[in-house]
Formats: sequence, C-alpha cells, structure tokens
Amino acid sequence: MPTPRFDPETLNAIAAAAARFKPENVSFVIGVTGSVAAGKSVLARALGQSMGDPAAEVISSDGFLLPNEVLAARGLESRKGFPETYDLAALAAALIGLRNGAVSIPAYSHLTYDVDPAAARIVERPPVAIIEGLALGLDRPVEAGRAALIDCLIYIDAAETDLEAWFVARFMEFWVAAERDPASFYARFRALDRPAAEDLARTVWREINLPNLRRHIAPLRALADVVVTKGPAHTVTAIVTRRP
Repeated sequence: MPTPRFDPETLNAIAAAAARFKPENVSFVIGVTGSVAAGKSVLARALGQSMGDPAAEVISSDGFLLPNEVLAARGLESRKGFPETYDLAALAAALIGLRNGAVSIPAYSHLTYDVDPAAARIVERPPVAIIEGLALGLDRPVEAGRAALIDCLIYIDAAETDLEAWFVARFMEFWVAAERDPASFYARFRALDRPAAEDLARTVWREINLPNLRRHIAPLRALADVVVTKGPAHTVTAIVTRRP
C-alpha cells in the first residue's frame, strides 16, 4: 500500500495556503477533511509540525463519535462516520472553546473501535489547532456556521477508486495485526481467510464509506478554502486555494 506522505516542499505549500486564512490575536483553527483513508491524520500531524509552533494541537473528530453502546441503542452501528453518529453539539462547543479557555478533548481508540474516556485530554487556547476527520460540516449549512468555528478548511481529494484501494489496504493491515492482538476490533474477522476479509472490506466501503463520501463529505470540497488533490500513490498533484 502506498504510504500517505507529504514532502517538505508540498507541506510548506499547503501550510502557506492555509496561513492566508489566519485570524488576528486568537487561536488559528484549521480543519482537515476528506474521505475515509484519504490521509487526513497524516496531513494534520505533518502540518502541525511544519507550522513552526511546538504548541500546535492536533485533534481528531473521531473522539466526538457517539459511544458504541449509544450507536447500538439508536440502530446506527452500520452508519458510523455519518453525521448523525457524532455529538455535533459537543464538537462545535469544543471548537468554540479552543479560543476561550481550557477544553476537554475526547479520544477514540482504533483498537477497540470506540470512544476511550480514559484518553481524553485538556487543551487550552493553542496558537494553532488542527482538527482532522469527518463531520466538519457540523452538519451544514456550512456557509452560515463554519466561519465562526474553522478558519481554514482543507479538503483532501482523490479518485474514488484510489480511496477504495487505500481503505481496503488499511483494513487488511489492521486485520493482519489482529492476529497478535485479541483485543483488537479486527480480531473478530480473523476467522475469515484473506480473500474473504478483502471482500468484507470492499463491502464496508461500498455500503457505508462510499455513500457517506458522496452524500456528506464530497460536498465540502466546493466549500473548502484549500483543496489538496492526491494521485494513486498518495502524492499531491495539485493545491488549489480560494481567495480569502
């Protein structure tokens, strides 16, 4: 699987594009969104390191997913990642609170595939806060509400066929690792052979991630401040910035 990566020149170009939207005298809140498996967390971490501020905070919106027991009670287990599976009010409050004082940021475990209350942390008015993940539409109308929450929204764009290939490859990496880790969420799939596990991954993509991408994620591309387009090998092929 090609590894998501951003060479220094490309990363500097993205950081420079985002910096055009930096507000005066308050925390600079940057959002990074795009499809599942697009490389959002990789870009967010790299961007945080490149912006020259060791106090930059990288936050995942995954922590604002509703706990699995709540999703189960609401019949939403198979729609995880759709807007209705997030606590959007808590996410909005956290983004506002970042500018005003100390905020408790929840965390998500990709090992247990659930919110991890023990991993929550306190963030207090960071110079730069980068929130990566889904649900950054909060959930629309973005035009009316996003300006007060996110100063610069970066959208990672890629072909659907590439996104599917990256998702399946990532699924299989977790599946392989689960052989040595019975606590992993993916351990339940170890009874499947490799072809069956890959078929399951493609089914998840086709029935959950692709509809979510088309209905709720891709529309944010037209509303983003910076669009970063990637090719099949995760290399950046274009960076487009709208006028601030």
